[in-house]
Amino acid sequence: MILKWIKRHRPLTALLIIFLYLVLGATAPFFHYKPVSQITKENTSAADFYQDGPGCDRAMILETNQSAWDERMRLMGMAKERIILSTFDFRDGESPRDIMSLMLHKADEGVKVQILVDGFSGLVRMERNNYFYALSSHPNIEIKIYNKINLLQPWTTQGRMHDKYVIADDYGYILGGRNTFDYFIGSYPTNSRSHDREVLVYNTAHGTDDNAKSSLYQVEEYFNQVWNLEVSSLFHDSETLGEKTSVKNAAAVLRERYDSLASAHPELFAPDNEDDLAILEGPDPLTYYQTHTVPAGKITLVSNPTTIYAKEPVVFYTLTQLMKQAKERVVIHTPYAVFNNTMYETMSEVTKQVPVTMMVNSVENGDNFFASSDYPLHKKKFINTGMEILEYDGGLSYHGKSLVIDDELCAIGSYNFDLRSTYMDTELMLVIQSPPLTAQLKEHMDSYQQDCRTLQSDGTYKIPAHVNVASVPLYKRAAWKVVGFVMQPFRFLI
Repeated sequence: MILKWIKRHRPLTALLIIFLYLVLGATAPFFHYKPVSQITKENTSAADFYQDGPGCDRAMILETNQSAWDERMRLMGMAKERIILSTFDFRDGESPRDIMSLMLHKADEGVKVQILVDGFSGLVRMERNNYFYALSSHPNIEIKIYNKINLLQPWTTQGRMHDKYVIADDYGYILGGRNTFDYFIGSYPTNSRSHDREVLVYNTAHGTDDNAKSSLYQVEEYFNQVWNLEVSSLFHDSETLGEKTSVKNAAAVLRERYDSLASAHPELFAPDNEDDLAILEGPDPLTYYQTHTVPAGKITLVSNPTTIYAKEPVVFYTLTQLMKQAKERVVIHTPYAVFNNTMYETMSEVTKQVPVTMMVNSVENGDNFFASSDYPLHKKKFINTGMEILEYDGGLSYHGKSLVIDDELCAIGSYNFDLRSTYMDTELMLVIQSPPLTAQLKEHMDSYQQDCRTLQSDGTYKIPAHVNVASVPLYKRAAWKVVGFVMQPFRFLI
């Protein structure tokens, strides 16, 4: 019977086989959640995240999309030797062209520029784009793609690099949750944008014998590890590509754009000649960072494994171990929350020792359709952990990933409290010992929490009078339910 059907429907059968090959091949490596290894347990100690007295690093929070643009311009504009950019998603747009124009200008000056982008973005956003070709064909610029998409090997396709950071010389770096396009960076008109958060770390010991004490070198070491992986491959690294008329024209547009930016924002762009610093409108960049940052003690980079396959949940484990040492409070901000039993149990252990508040987007406010489909099915489990659950209804989707532990320790990075970030993607969180920075972060987090409703123990909500829950069409709510049900065996992808 089956053989007869197959013979009569050979094209359909072939398509079905291909579909199953792609789906099962892509998901099979991740059905099993890897446990935390004994080595990780032995090497993780809360005491290692503290030190006596301040270090050489100072820090500031980049809370707005405009500040993210400003500080990228200012920090990269200081570079004399190298610029490093690692990003999950790099798309053409107004702010990205500003960034590209600055990188191209610096490369023209002899600065080495290295750009690392995830394979999905490399395929979908960067191919056939002359602006990216203008960069990749420059002799002082290299672009690498992490895990280039190969549908002939579907078991490799789900390993994503979710890291986002910028390094300029030994001056400092920016690390957080922002991808590199207009939705997250700058104030250019766009159809939509998102709230997000980053931290800028300034190395006061740059150029001195104490330089290596900066946490900047933890980030650089991690970058080099990923850059040198076999799965990280060069993106159109050919100088002859730059001879094409369309690429030459794109490069000319970028160079002209840089001149316009430098003229319009002299307070952000250090003069190419240090003798001309006096013409700056306002303090020079180094003075600016010294006065706009706050002191920090120990700064520690926490990362997931860099393999493209299933990962040990190092970031989740490390953060929750720190939470268990809290004495007063833990506050978590994550765009969405997707847990398995291990994560529910771990957070229940934390709440037995200290009050925990977790803020997520409400399903009406979020921009992740699959997370919005999954969350309503598991609200009771989140309630049972003992966490106070706040759902953000501020109008724009919230993309920040942050953590506050008592009054001294905070963390900012790319890690979402979901299964994909925990077990599948590369992820980074920067854990910072700094009472003043922690206080600033808590103030920012509180401002969002004013626009939240509280999930109560019976599944109903306590809604402040000023909060307006967005109206969602019936068809979309129905779609959430259907997709949420269908996705349950594949929740690890969310």
